[in-house]
Amino acid sequence: METRIDNPVTAIPCPSNQATARFRDRDSPPDTNPHSSFWDGAPSVIAQANTFGDRVPELRTEVLAQWTPDNLYFLFICPYHELNLKPAPTVLEETYKLWNWDVAEVFIGSDFANIRRYKEFEVSPQGEWVDLDIDLDSPHPEDGWIWKSGLEAGARIEPIGKLWYGFMRIPYSSIDNGPAVADHLLRINFYRSQGPKSNYKEIAWQPTFRETFHAPEVFGTLRLLKDEQFGFEGR
Repeated sequence: METRIDNPVTAIPCPSNQATARFRDRDSPPDTNPHSSFWDGAPSVIAQANTFGDRVPELRTEVLAQWTPDNLYFLFICPYHELNLKPAPTVLEETYKLWNWDVAEVFIGSDFANIRRYKEFEVSPQGEWVDLDIDLDSPHPEDGWIWKSGLEAGARIEPIGKLWYGFMRIPYSSIDNGPAVADHLLRINFYRSQGPKSNYKEIAWQPTFRETFHAPEVFGTLRLLKDEQFGFEGR
């Protein structure tokens, strides 16, 4: 399934476990249109395997990535069979245990020495969201959900095409103590939970090969790039 217009920017060579984010000189409100001027030319990766590495091509998920000096941006393009949505959704505050429903997720770590510390961000097809400060060595790692990152999320469902789009704008200062600069690397993985219990699927960019998303040792990397590193001048 083709989800957006092909763009040569997306073809920049990189290892299979490295994603790239393209620099933008302006920030954007929630934008779930992959063909908009903001997302035009954004590089992407494809997640189309379950956590054990078995391909699920019918749920081929594309994740676009961009960055500004202040924020990281992600747009998930998510085919679905049947949505598992939380009743009475709210987008005014975070939704605890949102992971029990359909969500797109990004796990991001900036500490390459202690990989068991990282941040988790989720958005649902209804625009619900949650952010978590994960410490796998904490006796109560679930307490990290009370952390506040400043995440801004948005979502849109296209029932006819059976696609939903999930937008995240993540303040860079919430994931890294240093500034966002070109060539910087972050540790990252992308996931989805999809469908009701009767037809539940998990999708991962980098499979964990176990029954959990929380496997930081398999994370890939996200490299921040400027336009000239893609081979042409900025916009």
